[in-house]
Amino acid sequence: MTATPDEITTGGTVSRPPSIDALARRLAPSSRLPHGLLVDCARRAVVTGGDIETIARDMVDELESLLQTDVVNATGVLLHTNLGRAPVPQRGAGRATNVELDLGSGRRGSRHEAVSRLLGSLCGAEAAVVVNNNAAAVLLVLAALAPGRGVAVARGESVEIGGGFRIPDVMEQSGARLVDVGTTNRTRLADYERAVTHGDLALIFKIHPSNFTVTGFTESTGVSELATLPVPVVVDVGSGLLDSTCPWLHGRGGVPEWLTGEPAVRQSLADGADLVTFSGDKLLGGPQCGLIAGRADLVAACASHPLMRALRPGSHVLAMLQETLLSYVARDVC
Repeated sequence: MTATPDEITTGGTVSRPPSIDALARRLAPSSRLPHGLLVDCARRAVVTGGDIETIARDMVDELESLLQTDVVNATGVLLHTNLGRAPVPQRGAGRATNVELDLGSGRRGSRHEAVSRLLGSLCGAEAAVVVNNNAAAVLLVLAALAPGRGVAVARGESVEIGGGFRIPDVMEQSGARLVDVGTTNRTRLADYERAVTHGDLALIFKIHPSNFTVTGFTESTGVSELATLPVPVVVDVGSGLLDSTCPWLHGRGGVPEWLTGEPAVRQSLADGADLVTFSGDKLLGGPQCGLIAGRADLVAACASHPLMRALRPGSHVLAMLQETLLSYVARDVC
């Protein structure tokens, strides 16, 4: 008597493979995957051989574990890189938006105009553009403003960020040339002056080493000092603190102690920075993106660079960022 596919049991002795559809249906009650993916897991399990049903269930479990889902952040780290950083609720009516449409004229508009206006109100920037993340912001600034030219970076600020991405590597990809300034622990204004005098500098780049500190016999040069030099100053504040005075927290206990010394966008621009780059999904509390804010002519040069087309965010990110910035203006952020 020949066994039917459905009669094949786990660990059975019958060599005929089970029905793919039947196996997929047995996997369904304990899975949230659609039937098509269950069929795919069943097929791959049959090809693998052995205890087919157990292997298929393991494949289903593995695939489900890879899907993005809500979790409880019990790590003690408020903005956890591996848990999506700032949690942002996704809202919307599911309809088309005026992401690049001027509703007044009916002509093509700019996806950056609203964010630019809001950041101008919040931190005094003349203009701003949005890209995918802060690494993209740094890359775009360097590619647009310093191709083939030198960019001065203090040795102690030539950092490596998460995932092994290093400032020297990003700079190399941009086409700019890294000019090391000072030493690891001490960099003075005179070091930058020497680099300006003896090299073809397009920019001075001051980078916040947010994931480490150097203590002891140290010295660094502030933005206000760098702004006295005849070269545009770009400041990467990284984490996205808009204003170190945190006016949106007035009446709620004031500035948290853990923000002491954290560089902010408004203060960096007020001190003379020509551009500031920062993340949208860290202290800003918005979606993952990178922002470039500051002098209108420099922002325009970034916006018109060919890389912008590859680095720009979509309408969903812009909508979430807009909602976040409006909350800051209204001072109703948590």
